[in-house]
Amino acid sequence: MFVKPADGAQVPDPDRNDFLPAEGREVEAKSYWFRRIENEEVYEVAATATIIESTSTKGVN
Repeated sequence: MFVKPADGAQVPDPDRNDFLPAEGREVEAKSYWFRRIENEEVYEVAATATIIESTSTKGVN
């Protein structure tokens, strides 16, 4: 699951021994994170797929 901290929140990530970055990160779905969501310290964000478009012009005349 991908989570982001609430605005201005410093949320410890116990699996990495640091703080959750402002841009968020993928974390393991554990009760720790569900409690943070319930307490509105973090929120879950739907994962977005990164689309890489080809800029190749081969074969284009």
